[in-house]
Amino acid sequence: MNTVLVISIIIVFIVLLLAVITTSKAYSFKHTVDSIEDTPIIDEENKQQVPNQEENKV
Repeated sequence: MNTVLVISIIIVFIVLLLAVITTSKAYSFKHTVDSIEDTPIIDEENKQQVPNQEENKV
């Protein structure tokens, strides 16, 4: 019974250690954001919306 308890506590500490390491690596990761001018999908959406807006005005 004692060996099961000791092994369980060791496993819990290992999982906790891995969670802390993973979280610290995630916080140290540098995120970057693309500028609006450099995104081609926005240009495509704007081109598709322009004819629809003109149709609604007529």
